[in-house]
Amino acid sequence: MPLKVLTSPLTLVTGFFSKRPKSPTSDVPQSPKSVTCNGRPSSSASSVTFTNTVSIAGFSHGKSSSSMSSPCDSHFSDSKEMLQYWHSRPLVYRETPEHCLEEFDMLDTVGTGTFGRVYLAKCGRNDQYYAIKVLKKTEIVRMKQVEHINSERLVLSKVNFPFIVDLYCTYQDANNLYMLQEYVIGGELFSHLRKAGRFTNEMTRFYASEILLAIEYLHAKDMIYRDLKPENLLLDSNGHIKITDFGFAKKVDDRTWTLCGTPEYLAPEIITSKGHSKAVDWWALGILIFEMLAGYPPFFDDNPFGIYEKILGGKLRFPSHFDPTAKDLVKKLLTSDRSKRLGNLKGGADDIKKHKWFRGVDWQGLLNKTVQAPIVPPYQHPGDTSNFEKYADPEPDQSQKGDLDPYRHLFPGF
Repeated sequence: MPLKVLTSPLTLVTGFFSKRPKSPTSDVPQSPKSVTCNGRPSSSASSVTFTNTVSIAGFSHGKSSSSMSSPCDSHFSDSKEMLQYWHSRPLVYRETPEHCLEEFDMLDTVGTGTFGRVYLAKCGRNDQYYAIKVLKKTEIVRMKQVEHINSERLVLSKVNFPFIVDLYCTYQDANNLYMLQEYVIGGELFSHLRKAGRFTNEMTRFYASEILLAIEYLHAKDMIYRDLKPENLLLDSNGHIKITDFGFAKKVDDRTWTLCGTPEYLAPEIITSKGHSKAVDWWALGILIFEMLAGYPPFFDDNPFGIYEKILGGKLRFPSHFDPTAKDLVKKLLTSDRSKRLGNLKGGADDIKKHKWFRGVDWQGLLNKTVQAPIVPPYQHPGDTSNFEKYADPEPDQSQKGDLDPYRHLFPGF
C-alpha cells in the first residue's frame, strides 16, 4: 500500500514499508498458529542441511548451516566486554564490490516502498541468493530523502552484529541506487504476528531480548535506529531477528530534530520537535513489546494526528491478559519524560536487562544463537520466498536510458 507523507503543520517522513493496521484487533488468540545474500549459509528446516560456498565482499564461507548457527564462541562477563568484542569484528561491507551488478538476476519482489522495491536476486557467478534494494534516484530527490539514503548506507556499512541485516556493497547507475544485502528467508515478524494474533509472554521476551541487544550495540556506536516496528524485523532461517530498513538510522553525537518514523511508534519528543536522541529507540521498544503482547499498538487512531494526541496524552490501556511484570516494563519504557525513561538512565541498556520481566534470559546464548527460537520459518530451498507477501509485477521502467546521470554527485558513497 502507498505510504502516507503528512504535510502541514507537521511533515512526517515514513519508512520504506508501511502496513500499519487502522485499528486493533480485540479478540485474538493467545498462541501463534530487508534482504539477504546468503553470504552466511542458509540454515535448514529440521530435515535438510544446505552447504554453501561463497565469497562475499572478501569473506569466504564454506560451512554447513549447523556449524554456522553460533556467530561467536566467546563468553562475556558483562555488556561492556560483549560490545568491545562486536566492535572489534571485521566489517562485512566493502567499498569495492566483488561482483558486477550485471551478474545478478532479479527474481521475486519481497518488499515494496516509497522509492522502489526489494528483490530476491541470484548471482550467476556463484549461484547464491541475495536481496537487492533498488531505489529510484528521481523519487529520492523529489521526496528530499537524499540525506536519509546516504545515512542508511553509512550506518549499515559500519555495523556487524548477529541481529542486524548485513549490507555487502552498493551500486548505482543513471536511474537507481542498489543495496546488496543478506537475504533473510523467514519473512517479516509483522506477518507472523498477524497470523498469531498476538504473541505469548515467552515469545515476546525472546524477540525483545534480541532487539534490545541490537539497539544496545547501535547506541554504543552513537547510532540511533528510529524506525523500530514489526515490518522492519525479519526472521532468519532459524527464527532469529534481523533488523532491516535503516533509512532513518543516523549517527548522532547529541540530538537531532527530523520528524520521521511510523506514527504509532513516535516518541513524544519527536512529535513536539524538542530534539531527540537514543531514548526514542527505547520508547519504540516499549511500543513493540506492547504490540507483540496485545496484537495492536497502545496508541492508535485512523488519523495520524489523533495518534499524536494520544501519545502526548500518555494514557495507556492494557488488555486484561497482560502480564503484570510486562506491564511494569512497558510503563517504564513509555515514560514521556525521557530523563526518567528506562534505558536512558545511568545504567543504560543494562537497566532494561535487569528488569524482572527479562529474568532468566540467556543473553550469551542469544548472541551465540544457541537459544531455540519460538518460530522456525518453513522453507524448501535457499531462494524460497513463501514467507513473504506476494507482490504485483513492477510497472515497466519508463525512465530514459543513457549516459546522463544528473544525481550521481548526490550519492558519493554508492
